[in-house]
Amino acid sequence: MAIRQFGNLAEHSIRPMKAKAFWADARGGVDTIAEKAGERVSTIGGANVAICETPADVARAGAARVATWLSAAVSARKRATLSLAGGRTPEALYRRLAETPNRETIDWGRVEIFWGDERCVPPDHPESNYRMVREALLARVAIPDANIHRMRGETADPGAAARAYEEVLRRACRVEADTRPRFDVCLLGLGSDGHTASLFPGLLAIRETQRWVVAARVEKLDAWRLTLTAAVLNNSRHVLFLVTGKEKAETLRAVLEGPVDPDRLPAQIVRPARGRVEWLLDREAAARLASLLLKGMRP
Repeated sequence: MAIRQFGNLAEHSIRPMKAKAFWADARGGVDTIAEKAGERVSTIGGANVAICETPADVARAGAARVATWLSAAVSARKRATLSLAGGRTPEALYRRLAETPNRETIDWGRVEIFWGDERCVPPDHPESNYRMVREALLARVAIPDANIHRMRGETADPGAAARAYEEVLRRACRVEADTRPRFDVCLLGLGSDGHTASLFPGLLAIRETQRWVVAARVEKLDAWRLTLTAAVLNNSRHVLFLVTGKEKAETLRAVLEGPVDPDRLPAQIVRPARGRVEWLLDREAAARLASLLLKGMRP
């Protein structure tokens, strides 16, 4: 059996070890490294981080987590709520959810689907997040149309679309007075500029604490976006960031190991007080994280 060294751990290429080691991250804190099911699992500055080898492994591991969390929510509360992200990495996860065994594991009739953000385009537009999710997942599983709650990006007035989606959340999530929607699972990505959902650097929406949904003009894209705010994202039970590719490595390092500055790195604003955040990465995206975490992983 081939063995590779991973820090102070020996990694068996067939069966991962259960042992743990400790290391100091860039902030000087002592964090834990473990291995499970082919992943390297650790915490960095309080964030839960799991590193897979490839983007395909990220999609596989992410789909398994989502299936587990949704099934647990259905068992506990007879329904589950799932907020989706756009992008290539989440798309691969959605395709995994529509395949065996995840397709059969999840009781899709009890899952309510929402979006974390949307481009202001019609639902059949090539850039529509809804269209991507429909083709990758929704058209391939037995989910009722009534359970699918998309953002109306085609609305002429983006502000009106944002207000309308807040009412959708209030109704579909069965929000009581003075409370906020609570997603069982919230999927997010990370842009190379540090944005998540459509919370881009410098936008006032990053610091929004009252509105659940806002329309944001992104000047560098010359486009309007609809996005959930931290007021909702930070009320989720499980938040799963999916990050792959070497072009994200430096931004990821800054988000996880650098100073906290959400106006510059909006992904840092996502810190649920009553939930769990996990970062699921491939090796290339994790390449700039603390060297002890990656010792023995480099090609």
